[in-house]
Amino acid sequence: MTRNIEIVEVGPRDGLQNEKLIVSTADKVELARRAIAAGVRRLEVTSFVNPGRVAQMADAEEVVKALGRPEGVTRIGLVLNDKGAQRALDCGLDELGAVAVASDAFGIQNQKQTSAESVEVARRIIAMASAAGRSVQVTIAVAFGCPFGGTVEPARVVDMARRLAGAEPREIALADTIGVAVPSEVAALVAAVRAAISPIPVRVHFHDTRNTGIANIWAAVEAGATTVDAALGGLGGCPFAPGAAGNVATEDVVYLLGRSGIRTGVDLDALLSASRWLGGVMGKELPSKLARAGGFPAGGGQ
Repeated sequence: MTRNIEIVEVGPRDGLQNEKLIVSTADKVELARRAIAAGVRRLEVTSFVNPGRVAQMADAEEVVKALGRPEGVTRIGLVLNDKGAQRALDCGLDELGAVAVASDAFGIQNQKQTSAESVEVARRIIAMASAAGRSVQVTIAVAFGCPFGGTVEPARVVDMARRLAGAEPREIALADTIGVAVPSEVAALVAAVRAAISPIPVRVHFHDTRNTGIANIWAAVEAGATTVDAALGGLGGCPFAPGAAGNVATEDVVYLLGRSGIRTGVDLDALLSASRWLGGVMGKELPSKLARAGGFPAGGGQ
């Protein structure tokens, strides 16, 4: 298999949002800059949410301003409603990331919207961003399972994807928000959603709560996903999903894909250096396997 897979670095947002330690604006910007220096060309820099609910994201505008406009980089802001979308547009971000939720119970907890309401809000955000000449994409959260409602039927997710595709987003992502999926489920759902929304591409977002994240990424790539979300060091979690652990680590994903002959354009050695730096900022060992073991062979690059 020889192809390209795009990496979206979500560490500055999803990696940090559930951490108790409030990371400084300067360190959030440095995290983004180190990812960019490693070759990442698309990254989620922050989210525009209520700081009373997610204190880590209270400095969203400050982060965007301090980062500036790195050449050739797409800066993404996660938004859950019209107000957040307008804040992101006012900041001059390149791309908005809307969220639709495959479970009513989780939607109410996460963004005070039912599943159907979240689809309509996402469609509205797509229209807002498109009217402003900005790129916009949508993530379907808890696409494989809900911490409150249990199993999510694949047909429900496919139907949501079809409705979202009608608004013409850049792409649609399937998110295993609580890390319950296994490769066979991933392969089947990615294939079904691809068939339903083509030519709109599928992105995937996996948490490694139950040690299946990397295997799920491989299944998704084999099934035709073109873009993979990952967080430096494997940090992450959702404040409204009990027990949800971190994202797949960017360095682990780049190692998997690179050793498999798939190009990402991201330098593994630079990621490992950035991961060690981030561990120092957080004051703890990060979940990343590569940060502990190192790449193979040493200096393996991209």
